[in-house]
Formats: sequence, C-alpha cells, structure tokens
Amino acid sequence: MAHYQYLIIGGGMAADAAAQGIREQDARGTIGLIGAEHDPPYNRPPLTKGLWKDKPLEAIWRHTPERQVDLHLGRRVEMIDTPHKQVTDDHGQSYTYDKLLLATGGWPRRLPFGGDLIIYYRTLEDFRRLYTTAQQRRKFAVIGGGFIGSEIAAALAMNEKEVTMFFPDAAICERMFPRDVAEFLNDFYRQKGVEVRAGETVTGLEQRGEQLALFTSAKHVVTVDCVVAGIGIEPAVELAKQARLDVENGILVNEFCGTRQPDIYAAGDAAIFFNPALGKYTRVEHEDNALTMGRTAGHNMAGDARPYHHLPYFYSDMFELGYEAVGELDARLQTVVDWQEPYQKGVIYYLKQGRVRGVLLWNVWEQVEAARSLITARQEFQPQDLMGRLPAAKVPVG
Repeated sequence: MAHYQYLIIGGGMAADAAAQGIREQDARGTIGLIGAEHDPPYNRPPLTKGLWKDKPLEAIWRHTPERQVDLHLGRRVEMIDTPHKQVTDDHGQSYTYDKLLLATGGWPRRLPFGGDLIIYYRTLEDFRRLYTTAQQRRKFAVIGGGFIGSEIAAALAMNEKEVTMFFPDAAICERMFPRDVAEFLNDFYRQKGVEVRAGETVTGLEQRGEQLALFTSAKHVVTVDCVVAGIGIEPAVELAKQARLDVENGILVNEFCGTRQPDIYAAGDAAIFFNPALGKYTRVEHEDNALTMGRTAGHNMAGDARPYHHLPYFYSDMFELGYEAVGELDARLQTVVDWQEPYQKGVIYYLKQGRVRGVLLWNVWEQVEAARSLITARQEFQPQDLMGRLPAAKVPVG
C-alpha cells in the first residue's frame, strides 16, 4: 500500500497546478496523483484551439513528473475511507494519505441515444479520435451551440470540413451574449460555411453503413460521417458524496479550498466556492480557475493559509474573432455595449442594479485586470459612465 503526504485524485490542470503549489511550499513531501485518463496532465484549451491550427502536440504537456509526482494513470478511485485516510482504485490498489485533494473535474452530459457513436468532446483521447476522423472524412455534425460547440465547429470548418450545428437556442452562445451579438454569430458562422440549425435539436441517431443518420426535432434526417457533442459537463461529485462532503452543484469548499472533512480539499471544475467580488457561490469550468485554484489548494495543503478570492477569466476563439471575459456573462442581465467597430471590436458590460457583474472583451486584449477591477470595486455606474472606460489595446499578432 503506497502512502503519500499529498494525494491528488484527478489528472487535469487543477491537479497539476496543485502539485506546483505544494512544491512551492514543500520541496520534499511525497505526492501521488491518480488520473482516469491514460495521458499525464495537459493543457485542455488547445483541444479546441491550437491543435487545429498546427500547434504541436508536445506543447500541451504540463510536465507533472518534473515536480517529483508519482503518476497512477488510467485508474479511477472507487472508494474513500475517510476515517483511515485511505482510497482504493478500480485496480484494487490502495493508497493512504495525509492530505487529499479532489480535482475530479466533470463528466460530459450525454444524450439518451447514440452511445459511443457520438464523440463527447472533452479529453485528449477525444481529440485524437476526432482529428483522425477529420483526416479521412468530410461531413461533421456538432451538437451544441455553447462554448465547446462553437469552438469545435469553427475548428472543423477552418480545416475545410462540412459542418452542421444543431442546438436548441435561437442563436450561438445565446445564454452568454446579448441577442444581437448571438444572432450576428449565426450569420458569421454561415458566412464561414457552417450550416447553423438554430432551434433544432437532434432526437435520434442510427448507423447507416459508414455514415450516421441524425433525426431532428424538425423531422429532418441529416447524414454525416461523424457526430461531436459539446453540451456541457456535470461536476464529478460521486466521491465527495461518498466521503460525506457538502455538495451543491459541486464540492463545497471554504476560502482555503478545504471541505468539511479535515485534510480533504477540492479545486477546479468540481469545486464550488464563495467569490467575494460577485458576492455569491460559484463554480467555474475554465482554465484560469483550474490553474489558480489548484495552485492555491496546493499551498494550503502544504501548510500555507492562502484564501482563494480570485475572480477567474476565460477566453475563446471563433475563427478570427476572439474574446476574453471576466465575471458573470448572463444574457439576462442588463448589458451596455461600447463598440469601436460593431461586432468586430468592443466591450460589453453586464450590470445588475448598476454594478458591473461581468465584462466581455470582444477582440479587445490586455484589459482583463482593468475589467476585473471594475467588478471588484462594487461601484454603481450609469451606462454613459462606461463608454470608453476600457481602452482597446492592440490586437495580438498571430
């Protein structure tokens, strides 16, 4: 039975960041990492971005072993015995720990049909499967019009594939963006050659030889070579429930990333935490949160007392359009738009009772910290006060 001073369950970016945080406090303590994937920790955003633009695969690795971490990959933890500080994986291997981190991430939401014929896009293995198929086939269906769906549809189209998008909303990313911006994206994607079937969902699927037939809510049948789905994730909280931790749409943690069980911490996609800037509990499924929260959890596991009060940002690429965003992007909030060039470059503010709750930097760069300061200041603004408040920085080259 292996014993670790620090044991991490999960093999993603939060897990690697936690190992980094531990090492910044404790250079010699033993660290073990148990990950369900067969690959060591890697950067996830390139799966829908850089790897489709000829970024080398070698560039995504996070080099976790260099932090003197024992990797136990291709394994799932099935049981946590909290009284004995012991976990057991699906190979029957047991591990004991002094401090435990749950960086379990999330599971892709699945449709009630199609089984493994659908690629639920999340992991490097999913990328390998889709990329290999894209080298051989031409017609692709993307189910989902949100963050992942919009990115993978763009990636496939930029690689000269025929892409059809299906999603239930009226427009791409409609729940995040003001209606006119989302409707602009519908037209923008169509101009890029993507067939956008807004308001139409896939209701069934069957294999027909080497192709797949999709049945839709509009009573259409669409035949493609491959189907990819990006319809969100559910936080992986099964182990947390088994360990009798508090779970509310995620593993509830305090400001030091600790749970109600002494010596058990949580971070990343699966953790829900109180954010002082927003004044509420939130769960964030993006890179900045995974890296910053994971590192903070590692510091605290190793004896530091570092509160996690960070307001994460996130970003996306859609063909030549790109954005960075901070805080709440909820289309139901009041929005104030400050375009420099309509739909091409500008800033969108999301307000509630006069306070800025979120900022969308649309093809505007190097303004994340300024946007974050607007939110954390908790100041009330009139719409005219926000015009020109965040100057546009230069658009990066490449």
